[in-house]
Amino acid sequence: MNLKKEITPKVKKMVYRKILLLNFCCLKRKNMSKTQIKADQNVCDPVDSPVQVLLRLHELQLRLVELEMQNEELRHTQAENEARLRTLVRTIPDLVWLKDVEGIYLACNRMFERFFGAKEEDIVGNTDYDFVDSELADFFCEHDRNAMAAGEPTSNEEWITFTDNGQRALLETVKTPMYDSGGKLVGVLGVARDITGRMQAEEDRLKMAREFQQTQLFQAVSDAIVMIDKEGCLANFNVAAEKVCGYTLDMIGRKITAIGPGFGDMLLEALSCGFPREIRRFEIRTPEGKNCIFSLRATPVTEQDGTVSGAVAVIRDETHLVDLERSLKIRTRFHGIVGASASMQRVYSLIESLADVPTTALILGESGTGKELVAAALHSSGKRSEGPFIKVNCSALSESLLESELFGHVRGAFTGAIADKVGRFKKADGGTLFLDEIGDISSAVQMRLLRVLQESEFERVGESSPIRVNVRIIAATNMNLEEKVRQGMFRQDLYYRLNVIRLELPPLRDRLDDLPLLVTHFIKRYNDKFDREILGVSENVMEVFRAHDWPGNIRELEHVIERAIILCTSNIIAVNDLPDSVLHDSRHVTTATATVTYPSSETTRQPLTIAEALVKAGGNKTRAAKLLGISRWTLYRKL
Repeated sequence: MNLKKEITPKVKKMVYRKILLLNFCCLKRKNMSKTQIKADQNVCDPVDSPVQVLLRLHELQLRLVELEMQNEELRHTQAENEARLRTLVRTIPDLVWLKDVEGIYLACNRMFERFFGAKEEDIVGNTDYDFVDSELADFFCEHDRNAMAAGEPTSNEEWITFTDNGQRALLETVKTPMYDSGGKLVGVLGVARDITGRMQAEEDRLKMAREFQQTQLFQAVSDAIVMIDKEGCLANFNVAAEKVCGYTLDMIGRKITAIGPGFGDMLLEALSCGFPREIRRFEIRTPEGKNCIFSLRATPVTEQDGTVSGAVAVIRDETHLVDLERSLKIRTRFHGIVGASASMQRVYSLIESLADVPTTALILGESGTGKELVAAALHSSGKRSEGPFIKVNCSALSESLLESELFGHVRGAFTGAIADKVGRFKKADGGTLFLDEIGDISSAVQMRLLRVLQESEFERVGESSPIRVNVRIIAATNMNLEEKVRQGMFRQDLYYRLNVIRLELPPLRDRLDDLPLLVTHFIKRYNDKFDREILGVSENVMEVFRAHDWPGNIRELEHVIERAIILCTSNIIAVNDLPDSVLHDSRHVTTATATVTYPSSETTRQPLTIAEALVKAGGNKTRAAKLLGISRWTLYRKL
């Protein structure tokens, strides 16, 4: 049989088409373009013999099978890669999810499921509103819209609160918009990391660092620091406070007023009122038995919400400073007494010398010069400082009442004595009894007082049994007791018994150098009392003060400053804020140039020169200034 003859042109054309179709399918599978297929039409030539056509067909069939196998292998590899990628995404420790443009979840990983407590099948196909509360869903959707609107990845950090358990988490989120091959937006890919633990660890680290730093600073401070809680109990103290106050760790939690030195009341006051409190230069006996001078400032501890949770006291040892002032003979303060003038330095030294002397002391001085402060300083400076300090104003009580107050009485001793009464002498046992205005007591009380001073015993009114006491007597008066003795109004023996140690306080007009210190002291006191912020007084006011005689002494100055602070409308006290009594008694009205004007009583005679005034005053500059009609400060400037 002749194969070549039996293959007609029609059959040959049909075979050619079949081969071309197969060739086109193979090339199509190879993703070749139509142009490439057309260029490759020589793969089968219609002039080929039938055998060549069949062989070419066989080759194409083999090639098709090979391509099918390759495609199957690619599909298998792609399925494995997709499964591997899905497993990888599922196990990522961050939250991963995919949404379409409508906000419908297309996929999520295992961490996302755990975080929100839902399975993937319950999440995919749903929106945020289907498994979280509406507020949280609004938050998620808003950030999705922002990311898709921006057209690029966006990131943010937000605290998220889950309503079911109230747990809060800080998420660091990145949203990336997704596009198809044509550039159309198809959804958003979200990746979130829970950084709550990291932030908490960082906060804990910073807190520990701050606490360590505060502890180091707390312990390194040379001043004693004492802290109490809102219940008034000791909360903490540093090494310096341990040395000064004698605190030990077992005292923490105990009431501050029940342990250590007696400044706990100041801490409690700061705690209760919510404002700082300060004590200047008080004495503390340290655990070693040494008396030291300290200054204390107590400040309330306020939380962020405004509540007071405790108080802290800073106690500064000023013993060295006080010793230095003593060595330089310049002390501006001494146990509440203010003054740096030479006369006050002598008073300070005398008080220190007499502090531990148990004998009676007599303080002389005009009214308002601070006799009570000196008596308190005598008591506080000596060994009796731990005992009571009892004060009696002798001029304020009648003879019978004064006798009862001093010595006490028994029930029925006189009309109205319905119960036994303990006298001031008994209350002051082991301490000090201050008898102010001693010159006003009657002869009967003088006689009984003399017996107490001589024998250290007394009898209560209406009782004959003697009572022995150990009391130091400090008396004070603004009278001339020597003159009263000459007039027979005061017992001479009592006067000699009281006048064993004598302290004479200078009037304010003789210590005008202390005016700036006193003015500053009283301004600070009444600023705190009236919640004002007065900075000081004008120079004109100081000139008026220096020209004033101050018959009421320091007490008068205090009342003038108090009145001025109340009436002052600025932060500097001016002349208009002073009372008429001070302005009227001033020798002249000063200006910034301090022009000198002479008293009206001397305008009819030739004015004195400075030299003549000094000679006439015997060298006393205060008297010379009065003769000239100028202040002592003006005289100093002219000299």
